[in-house]
Amino acid sequence: MSTNLRIDGGRLSSRLAELAQIGATPEGGCRRLALTDEDRQGRDWLVGQMQVLGLDVRVDSIGNIVGILKGQQDGPAVIMGSHIDTVGTGGRFDGALGVVAGVEVLAALRDAGLTPKRDMAVIAFTNEEGARFHPDMFGSYVWAGGMSVEDAKREVDHEGASVGAELKRIGYDGPEQPGFLKAHSYLELHIEQGPILESEGGGLGAVTGIQGICWLELTLKGRPSHAGTTPMAYRKDPGLAAARINIFANELTKTIPYQLANSGVIRVQPGNVNVVPETVVMTLDLRNPHDQPLAEAEDAVRRFCAELSARDGIEISFRDLARFPATPFAEPLIAEIEKSAAEFGLPIRRMISGAGHDAQMMSRLCPVAMVFIPSIGGLSHNPAEFSTDEDIAAGANILLSTAWRVANA
Repeated sequence: MSTNLRIDGGRLSSRLAELAQIGATPEGGCRRLALTDEDRQGRDWLVGQMQVLGLDVRVDSIGNIVGILKGQQDGPAVIMGSHIDTVGTGGRFDGALGVVAGVEVLAALRDAGLTPKRDMAVIAFTNEEGARFHPDMFGSYVWAGGMSVEDAKREVDHEGASVGAELKRIGYDGPEQPGFLKAHSYLELHIEQGPILESEGGGLGAVTGIQGICWLELTLKGRPSHAGTTPMAYRKDPGLAAARINIFANELTKTIPYQLANSGVIRVQPGNVNVVPETVVMTLDLRNPHDQPLAEAEDAVRRFCAELSARDGIEISFRDLARFPATPFAEPLIAEIEKSAAEFGLPIRRMISGAGHDAQMMSRLCPVAMVFIPSIGGLSHNPAEFSTDEDIAAGANILLSTAWRVANA
């Protein structure tokens, strides 16, 4: 790549700031839940940015937005992307960075008057967060063939609104079939969302893969009773059982290497201060970079629940919310990212991703790799999420260099 080819860092930061105003929260973060009015406004903004660049903009039937820069020859495209939806209390950079930086890469090529040999494209995938509709990485999962469009459109949120109805409502039920653009390779720029890069000296991350994920929803049914008149020994308390399951899952992280566990949702019914609960619905998020230990952790949780049920008289049922194996990335692309970092004189280290990303789904179709930039304070899914303009530009320049070289190989 020509050493004169660079991202316009100021323009990239301005674009990110513009998008951040859509769904902006008083705390400084963003709330653009998938397929809401705020998401529609963000999508409209993105389509406008792509059209200004003269990209071929298309939308598929699950709402994925694709902007294509035609290359010199027909064939699979070098694709960049991520998502612009957020969690309920999200920040300005999670997902948005990868999409807007991809747009900026194509803008830099346009400014330089360069046309790649292969097609290049940017995709904004629908509902990556899984905050409104399950599973997470939704749009890329459908794009990669892991879930049919019909099944995906039947998914509903907690209020009963379906994906299909909401796509139509916001005007993004597109005519294209997911996966219509064949992928030569996929590159994704993202904030780290954790503390490692910043706390261990800064620099960037060449991501080697994504750890396995198992999301479970547990429904615990007991017997509602008066909290003041029912002795402890006579209770069938699903709230207490949920607490024990949470503690057990946490203890597993001390005995299974690299294991992580979290219970992010606990809903209690009837939810009165003086009533022993009748029902608790809770989630468990289990993760591990290796599939076998992750399976062992899940098995241990299920055995513990069976024992707890038998001992305390609590009925416990399970429902899978998401289940994705550990995903190694393509070594040649990782090496290209490292080469790009050396070209710009930027420090870089190899690391595993603790979070799931659209790259995980795209790995079913083509070689993939990711670049991480530091998250200040390790914060993400938080209004205080922040990355510096310098790190944003550095990561985008690596994306530009790597994508250009791969597109012309």
